[in-house]
Formats: sequence, C-alpha cells, structure tokens
Amino acid sequence: MKKPTNTPSGAAAVSPGMPRGGAGRNGRSGKEEAGAVGVGRAGPVPQEDGRCRVWIEGVSPELDAGRYAIKRVVGERVEVEADIFADGHDVLAAVLRYRPGAAGEWQEERMTALGNDRWRAAFEVTEPGVAEYTLEAWVDAFETWRHDTEKKRKAGQEVSVELLAGAALMEAASGRAGGREGRWLKEEAAAVRGDGTGGAVEARAERAMGADLAEAMARHPDRRLATRYGRVLRVTVDPVLARFGAWYEMFPRSCPGRQGPHGTFRDVEAVLPRIADMGFQVLYLPPIHPIGRAFRKGRNNRTECEPGEPGSPWGIGGAEGGHTAIHPELGTLEDFRRLVGRARALGIELALDVAFQCSPDHPWVREHPGWFRKRPDGTIQYAENPPKKYQDIYPIDFETEDWRGLWEGLRGVFLYWLGQGVTVFRVDNPHTKALAFWEWAIGTIKAVHPEAIFLSEAFTRPKLMYALAKLGFTQSYNYFPWRNAKDELTEYFTELTSSPVREFFRPNLWPNTPDILTQYLQAGGRPAFMTRLVLAATLGASYGIYGPAFELCENRPRSAGSEEYLNSEKYEIRNWNWDAPGNLTELIRSVNRIRRENPALWANEGLRFHRTDNPQLIAYSKATASLDNILLVVVNLDPHHVQSGWLELPLDDLGIDRSGNFQVHDLLTDARYPWHGARNYIELNPQLLPAHIFRLRSHLRSERDFDTYQ
Repeated sequence: MKKPTNTPSGAAAVSPGMPRGGAGRNGRSGKEEAGAVGVGRAGPVPQEDGRCRVWIEGVSPELDAGRYAIKRVVGERVEVEADIFADGHDVLAAVLRYRPGAAGEWQEERMTALGNDRWRAAFEVTEPGVAEYTLEAWVDAFETWRHDTEKKRKAGQEVSVELLAGAALMEAASGRAGGREGRWLKEEAAAVRGDGTGGAVEARAERAMGADLAEAMARHPDRRLATRYGRVLRVTVDPVLARFGAWYEMFPRSCPGRQGPHGTFRDVEAVLPRIADMGFQVLYLPPIHPIGRAFRKGRNNRTECEPGEPGSPWGIGGAEGGHTAIHPELGTLEDFRRLVGRARALGIELALDVAFQCSPDHPWVREHPGWFRKRPDGTIQYAENPPKKYQDIYPIDFETEDWRGLWEGLRGVFLYWLGQGVTVFRVDNPHTKALAFWEWAIGTIKAVHPEAIFLSEAFTRPKLMYALAKLGFTQSYNYFPWRNAKDELTEYFTELTSSPVREFFRPNLWPNTPDILTQYLQAGGRPAFMTRLVLAATLGASYGIYGPAFELCENRPRSAGSEEYLNSEKYEIRNWNWDAPGNLTELIRSVNRIRRENPALWANEGLRFHRTDNPQLIAYSKATASLDNILLVVVNLDPHHVQSGWLELPLDDLGIDRSGNFQVHDLLTDARYPWHGARNYIELNPQLLPAHIFRLRSHLRSERDFDTYQ
C-alpha cells in the first residue's frame, strides 16, 4: 500500500547477510586432489603457487563481485561464461564446478572455448535453495603436446622423441584414472613408446592422435597447477511460481456473493473455483488482521470515520491482536487454514500482505513502545507526507536500541504464517524499512523455507528497487503502470530482460492496484483495460490484476489528477457484480489460457521488439530456445482510434524458411492468416480488440500451400 512514512531507512551497523561460500580446493564431484591450486583473479591477490599460470576473469553472471546471488527457478539452466587465458600458446582446459549448496557434492561440466579467450558452460538447478558455482582452469599438457606434435608432423619433422614425451603423459594419467581405463591408458602409453615391438614412428604417432585417447586423457587431466576462481558464486533457486504466475487481488470483506455485510473466508472459498477457472495461480489478499479504531479513516480516506465504517486493512492491530491475528469478521484461524488448503487443491497459492506498520491500538505499541519514534511531547510519531497526515499509522523505527528484538519480532510474523501454510507474501513498502533487515530476514527464512516467495511492493527509485531484489526479494513491482508509449515500453523492458538486471530482478506486472488507477486507464475506458491486460500478461512471465476493479473496468478517480479510486475499497466494503455488462472475464480467461499453453510466455527471456511504421503499434515476440514455440504480440496503444501499419520481422532469426511463406494464428480470435515475407500489414480496432497474440505456425513451403490459406 502506498502510504508515506517518516521512518528512516537506516539501521544499526550490521551486515548479517546470507552465509558466504568459500573457495574449495581442487577436485571433481566432491573428491579432493592434492596439489597447488592458484586463486583465480578477482582483483590482485597472492597466488598459492606461482606456477599456476591461467588467468580467470570477466565471469558472468556475477553480481557485484559475488556480493549477491543471481536468481533461477527449479529446472532452469545457469549459463556461465568467463575470460580464461594464459601466457604463451599452450592449450587450456576449464570446468564449471557447481553444487546444490554448501554441503552438497561438487559436480563439473567441461567448458567450451567460444573464441577470443571466452569460455562457456551451463548447469541445471534442480531443487529450491541456494546453489553454488565457480570455475577452474589449467594448462592442458596433453592437448598442448598433441597440438605441437601434429604441427611437427605436418611440417615433415621427425617426432620419435615427442612420442616418448606423450607416452610419459599417458603413463601419468593412467595412475590418476585407475581401474580398467587406467590399465588401457598404460597399454596405450607402451604402444606409443614402441615397447617390445618398436613400431614405425608414423603408426605410433597416428595412434597417439586418436580421438578415444584424447577423450580418456581429458577425463583424467593433470590439475596440480590448476587455477581456481577466487569466488564461489551463489544462485537462489526458487519454485517455478517465482518466475511464472498470474495473480488475482481481492478484498475478502468485499467478496462477491457473500452472505451478510462483511465477507468471510468461507465466502472467498466459494469463489475459488471461479478464480481457478479464469487461470490464476495466486490469490492475493490485503491484510487480514484486526483493524485499529483510533483515528480510523472513513470513506474516500476521510479523517472522520462514521459508525460502522470498516477502516483500512493497512491500519493493522486492535484489541483482538496484531500481525498474527485475524480480523474476527473474516472468520477463525481454522477457517483460514481451510481456505489455504482448498485453494491449493485447485492449484492456487494464497498470498498474504505483510505491512510492517501499526495502528495506535496494536499490541506492539503497548508491549514495545521503544519500537516507535517519539515526538518531543512524548507522543508517538504517526506517518505523514505534508500536508497529508496518517494518524491511523505508526511507522516502525529501525534505529531503535532494541533493533535485535524488533528484527526477531518482524521475522516472526513471516514464520507464523508459514506455519499456517502460506508460502507467498506481498510485502508492503519494503523500501521504507532497513535494507540490512531484509537481507537477514529473507536469507534466514529461505534457509529453512526455500519455497517462500516474497513480492516487493517498492515503487521507488531504481537503485533502491534493484537493491531490494538483490538482497532477497523474489519478485518486484515496477514502473510498468506508467510506461504507456511505445518507446517507453521498449526501453524499459529491454533493460529488464536484456541487461544484467535480468539476473536478479523479476518483474511482476500490475496494470492497476488498489492504490494505482493510472491516467491511461481513467481516460481510455474499456479498450485501455484490454490493452494493459495483454501487455502485462505477455511482456512479463508474472503479472497481476486488482481483480474486481479490473474485470469491471473501474476507472473513476477520487478527484481530477488523482490515482486514487473513487469509493476506494481500501476504506469501504464494495458490492461487486462480476457479471455486470462490459466485464473482461472472458478475455482474462483467454489470455491466461494462452499463457498456460505456450512455453514462450513462461519466462522473461526471449523477448524481442520488432519495427512497426506506426508509433501507436507495438510489436514483440517471445520464443523458446528451440524455436518450437514462437508468439508474436501486436498491440494498439491508442485506446480511442483504429491504428494500422506495416510490421517487419527478422525471418531468419525466427526460423522462417527462405520462401517467406508462413501462417500466423491469432490465439485470441482463432483466426488464421497467411503472411508472406518480412513486411506484413496490421490493423487493430481498440473498441473490438486492441491486440493480436499470434502463434507462428508451420511454415508454408510452396505457393500452392500459400494459396490454400487465402
């Protein structure tokens, strides 16, 4: 909730972040080997052994010199690249070392040389938690020998002495290999030396150059002088829901179809099948706690509250309890647990709002007065953003002398609800709380509950928003609601998906929230809601809507120039009619079905914008790495007028054959169109449907095939 606060963001000097992994010694699959291991360069550091000649730098992905973990979800790959080189012209070898956590066994993948001293390898993360990775490289003595010996052979030089040197390398490798392969290498060494038979030099040399021998030697290299990268880097591995999901926000007290003046958890339970049928994976509930009575706000945020008005759910705390209590009119803890279970049975996770602020009636105000800032007259400082005053909210003071007790108390809120089966949290205004607290709290919670997901509601400065993501927040609200023009959307989403930001910042796109009714939605009416729905659901792998208000295209502001809703549900109970004329229910259901059925939309990577000759038409595609699922989205950004123009596509990049004949299938309308060549015509009427979501279907291989689709 976008309530201002005067709480400073500083905290006592402490940095209790997640445990840092230390660099291990040499080895494969957790088995240590003796020998010197150089420390890879992460700045000038002393070598353990000056004979370690390989240099490792430019590792990617790596956040702030390894200070923070990158993010992945279960089943995703981590592609790692680095600059690896040494003096001279020796052949190098390198491996990517990885493990599921500090206690796991190290595994290795050989790295591939890409050219210009750049190397790459990848591994897959398979379970929630923290994975680790680092690099190791060495001079490959055998491959260097093969390379040099082959050059001499091609130059017509005699290589009998070189064969003795190669045989010695094989002999040494046989000892490292052991077993059957060790015996085979020993036999090969003898043959290359010419033991017993002597053998022709050329025949022995040809045997030494065999592919099977090269592979065996690569499996058992001499790594005594290997260089290990000086950092063990981390990956926070989350459930798939952290990357892909559709969120639906609903106030339970206003639940449509409820019995009585105040909705209950049982009423929410009754509408779960509808929300599941619409294709949502997360149902997000604003705070469900008791609401304070002191300075309770009335309708439309009036400072005077009339009898019977329910107040704002973000005014947390009353005689019934605080952040671990339930508003009595919603039901009991047993009702809540039942709701969590019924939702999960339908494939829906329940998300709770965690807002660390208190009403004057909150138990913490009595029990921990030191957690709040006092004014000179002895009263507690309430939140304000002059000329606005929020007397119903007490911000928490993160500079309190009892900061340790405060931190434990706040973390305890998450742990309590995790104990009730909740694994998804939307965190209110985290940018107004100490950053060090978030790193400690989220890190220690996820060490025990790696399945937990934290959505940051921080509409703030970019660097602060990004810092919260690095410190542990799983997903983040962002600037999408206010990016309306084609160039704004293109620039912003290029940054989010094609820059290093993509390694740690997962955007969750919301066209509206209870606090945000943008001017675009106010002025554009129903077409604007349709436009923003398609953009949110296809630009991002995760998106959400403030449900009933969005479904019914609610666009009346409290006053001109305001982004607050008239008769805001934050301050009163609303009687929503989901079946009202003009609702977007069917369109939302269709869009979510398209998302589920097309893997190209399951991730943020693969987003690419395409040229149109009309600034009101934006076009972009998403594709799986194998190009077996390619979606092309074209949206009319003008909610008032028909817009048309020509779209250009990079056919080669999309895997379209050179004939240029292909079919596009509009998944929203089921219409199919034959297209030819890179340029094709688009026309969109926003009053009917302001967008196409095309799937590029099987390519049309001949003019005859092309004609059949016209």
